[in-house]
Amino acid sequence: MNGTVNDRFAQVASCLTPALYRAVQPYFSKLENSVQEIRLRAERPLALVCQNAVYYLTCGGGLTDLPCGDCLTVKSAELDEVFARICEYSVYARQREIVNGFVTLRGGHRAGVCGTAVVRDGEIVNVRELSSVNLRVSREHRGCAEALFRQIKGGRGGVLLCGEPCSGKTTVLRDLARLISLSDGQSVSLIDERGELAACFRGVPQNDVGLCDVFDGYPKAEAMQQAVRTMSPKTVLCDEIGGEADALAAAQCVNSGVRLIATAHARDPEELYARRSLRGVLETGAFGTLVFLKGRAQAGEIAQTVKAGVRNAA
Repeated sequence: MNGTVNDRFAQVASCLTPALYRAVQPYFSKLENSVQEIRLRAERPLALVCQNAVYYLTCGGGLTDLPCGDCLTVKSAELDEVFARICEYSVYARQREIVNGFVTLRGGHRAGVCGTAVVRDGEIVNVRELSSVNLRVSREHRGCAEALFRQIKGGRGGVLLCGEPCSGKTTVLRDLARLISLSDGQSVSLIDERGELAACFRGVPQNDVGLCDVFDGYPKAEAMQQAVRTMSPKTVLCDEIGGEADALAAAQCVNSGVRLIATAHARDPEELYARRSLRGVLETGAFGTLVFLKGRAQAGEIAQTVKAGVRNAA
């Protein structure tokens, strides 16, 4: 991908076809600090999703906040070409990511994909006839986790960072990893299953994650267990925990005296405890503190912090 780390909008836009890239290019400087997603839907208008607005490109080179007949439409062939580009023309090599609904891009960005599922024995084994690609712009905000870091510094219990999609969970977790790894000489293992946190390229993190030992591309549960066995961490951090395998790995962290900090999709305590996929993880006792973020409009800001087991907090 082209572009610099300081120009992340352009970096993500480099996945577009040349024609779509030229259409978006005039807005790099104007929207660099606010654009969160480039949404492409087959035979539908291209959308630039910003923090507080959604813009559509017009055929005349302008922006509008309402989809209309003059909007720039993404052709199905263009969508297929973008998909090939995000896979670096090796779709088979990214098959495991594709069936999970996303492809991680260099720089820590993510391309969400959806279309027609190919199901075998009850499991998705491929996705064909793409209908949408969502290019999500990953951003570093150094210092965004300082308030949370001060809250949890010196604590021993684990922390579960919760929020709705695009609420800043990954961004806060990344900065938290940096802060913890640079404090008190702590050994910190960062589990980066999808390459969104450290964004390693040839073994070197492209994002600032301090002095973390990065497990890049490992299946999450296996990496957590390997970290405990091989790197002697005081803290393990991972994104989007859930499921039986993750619960077993979390229990191993607890039993080994390792602090676990992770993220989960949930707006509030009630939603968190209602999620079946997280019940096993919560029952391990790995998390003593639950932190809930405010949401997309105030990404990265803490709404409430509660003790595990508390479902109704002000």
